[in-house]
Amino acid sequence: MRKAIAVLACFAVSGCTGSNWGWYVVSPMTPTGRTNLQFLIEGFWATIAVSSVSIVLAMMLGLLVALPGFSERRALRWFNRGYVEIVRAVPLLVLLLWVYYGLPVVFGWSIDIFWAGVLALALSDSAFQAEIFRGGIQSIERGQHEASHALGLNTYQRMRFIILPQAIRRILPPLGNQLVYMLKMSSLVSVIGLSDLTRRANELSVSEYRPLEIYTVLVLEYLVLILLVSAGVRKMERKLAPVGH
Repeated sequence: MRKAIAVLACFAVSGCTGSNWGWYVVSPMTPTGRTNLQFLIEGFWATIAVSSVSIVLAMMLGLLVALPGFSERRALRWFNRGYVEIVRAVPLLVLLLWVYYGLPVVFGWSIDIFWAGVLALALSDSAFQAEIFRGGIQSIERGQHEASHALGLNTYQRMRFIILPQAIRRILPPLGNQLVYMLKMSSLVSVIGLSDLTRRANELSVSEYRPLEIYTVLVLEYLVLILLVSAGVRKMERKLAPVGH
């Protein structure tokens, strides 16, 4: 990782000397560069907010969709499979545009850009979350189910106190991957006008006519953000790992 950053830094510095480069537009050494950098960095908050809210909602919805898959009722199992297959088949960008432009037509009310992005991201990711939860729950040994049943726990109590705590430990790595995925896919919300990292980079690129320099900063912004998230997920994995692992 350090080598990659060093290579990018050397590339940027060497490019500053060329007549075809305009790194001054994002250089902290010039007033214009500082202003532009501040404008780009302020997009962090929108990106983090829409991603965080979306992943929480996606996990909740994904769990609600996954549980019917274990029901003895065929209709509930069909609901689970139908939801997962249909939602996974719709591209995120298409779903985002439909939510933002289609829902107001269907229901007759407008929807805020932020919440349109959250809803589309959460719906799209919930199908993947449902499969992650399903796999995690199925990985729990049958003896755990039988033991909790022998204790007299009902289905809700078995899931809450016995099965889900163990399943969450096992599915934490794929959940972390989905959070990283959500951070990257949140860039698509820029197409409907959310002032996130990508939207601000697009606007600045149009005004400064320096797409290479500006999008290089955008790459570094996402790189830093995702590395921090990945480090946090790994720390949580170590904290929740069983003793002796």
